[in-house]
Amino acid sequence: MANTFFGRDMAVDLGTANTLVYARGRGVVLDEPSVVALSTATGEVLAVGHEAKRMVGRTPDGIVAIRPLKDGVIADFDATEQMLRWFIEQVHRRRHFAKPRMVICVPSGITAVEQRAVKEAGYQAGARRVYIVEEPMAAAIGAGLPVHQPTGNMVVDVGGGTTEVAVISLGGIVTSLSIRTAGDDLDAAIVQWMKKEYSLLLGERTAEEVKISLGSAFPQRDEPEAEVRGRDLVSGLPRTVVVSAAEVRQALEEPLHAIVDAVRATLDQTPPELAGDIMDRGIVLTGGGALLRGLDERLRHETGMPVHVADQPLTSVAHGAGTCVEQFEALQQVLVSDVRRF
Repeated sequence: MANTFFGRDMAVDLGTANTLVYARGRGVVLDEPSVVALSTATGEVLAVGHEAKRMVGRTPDGIVAIRPLKDGVIADFDATEQMLRWFIEQVHRRRHFAKPRMVICVPSGITAVEQRAVKEAGYQAGARRVYIVEEPMAAAIGAGLPVHQPTGNMVVDVGGGTTEVAVISLGGIVTSLSIRTAGDDLDAAIVQWMKKEYSLLLGERTAEEVKISLGSAFPQRDEPEAEVRGRDLVSGLPRTVVVSAAEVRQALEEPLHAIVDAVRATLDQTPPELAGDIMDRGIVLTGGGALLRGLDERLRHETGMPVHVADQPLTSVAHGAGTCVEQFEALQQVLVSDVRRF
């Protein structure tokens, strides 16, 4: 491995909610929301990441703040490519001539066409070679699981757009399930519930804040309450209501049920030898959804398996993809690669 490439190779966890970039030898160097603000007149990018996220739900006519990824896949190709390019330039400030090798994480349930779009976005954004790694695989490596050993490792990665459940053994995915119910759906469920119960309309950012401050998947000891502000659907005026954690849990019930079902369905498809291993080692929870209070207890309660939350659930996918970059030759087998056809 020539020294000249050191520090140029990078791994990208291109997520629905956040994009993380890992640069070889430097670790995770960028963690920003996957949001782009564009000018509607010229189509030029006005802001990306944190700055653009602050604009969501607050833009005038001339500006639109969009999330170019939906359900873990690219919904707006041009915006994704511009966002990726902007992120790469943030990481390689001086070296515009550097064409990095890039490992990009994708959900395990994505189609060949969607996968192609991710690769194409990487090439358009200036990568020399693009390799794909499946998110649950990256999450397992990032959470420090012994993926190359002949034992069953189960990982549940609850992201923004997708929930990935996979059983991994011998460096490959044995059974996996990718469902498009995840963090975004939890937010949407809160919006729907507030509309139904209180006739109050919330913005998506407020819903996300409610989920973070009050959300839980299992009854907790001290259940907090909080004031929630929105627009009254009857009078059309702003209004504040006090909501308890128990109510928010009720609001989240449907998407949580879907996530639990996905875990059960995957266990159902798991070969018995590996199921025995998982009974010993437990299930590892990663992704932003792992931060939801009591999700580990809920899964433990419903499956009877031990459940552990990864040390840094938000960055485990990026760290796992980064490990693929650091030990490129050793981990070649987990990458889904093909030669680019012109």
